[in-house]
Amino acid sequence: MSAQYYEGIGRRKSATARVRLFPGGTGNLVINDKDGREYLPREGDVEILLEPLVKIGQMNNYDISVHVNGGGISGQRDAIRLGVARALLKIDPEVRPSLREGDFLTRDARIKERKKPGLKRARKAPTYTKR
Repeated sequence: MSAQYYEGIGRRKSATARVRLFPGGTGNLVINDKDGREYLPREGDVEILLEPLVKIGQMNNYDISVHVNGGGISGQRDAIRLGVARALLKIDPEVRPSLREGDFLTRDARIKERKKPGLKRARKAPTYTKR
């Protein structure tokens, strides 16, 4: 991969992804030093994280290198997608309306709710017994 790259940081739930886009690439995807399809083996996950590139029609023009940690598969996938969209914005600010339209620049703020005292989980109460 060449030396010039554009970086974007994406977060989702407890996952954080540092995404680097290398212009002039062939569509190579590397996640945590593994091939993208090997790291995310579930059907459709790689397609979801590449949606911002598909939206602007630049599918195979960039090599992508990702370092992601925390969270689970879905959280990491969505964090990578946000990082890709933010890196594309640094490359060309003119693509903002199309990325906005696809809702790729909005961070999904839903996180796990904390456990409350006296409850089993965040909202699940112990079973009520009358006698």
